[in-house]
Amino acid sequence: MSRRFPPPWTVEQIPGGYKVKDANGQALAYVYGRETRAEADIANVLTMDEARRIASNIAKLPTYLERSDQHADEHRHHDH
Repeated sequence: MSRRFPPPWTVEQIPGGYKVKDANGQALAYVYGRETRAEADIANVLTMDEARRIASNIAKLPTYLERSDQHADEHRHHDH
């Protein structure tokens, strides 16, 4: 994982959506939504619940990438 964006990544609610931040408070992603399905459909955007779930999944990326790197390391060691 890049040292520039240290985990844990957290999700903060902001007006109209969610912000994903790293441990230093650096904003990494913004996910916007609308309160109701009808509003979201009209604007062709996510609902707030969908935006929250997407932001939450983005915040899990460091854990996923760390596991992926460990898995790749294990394969490299077994190949030699």
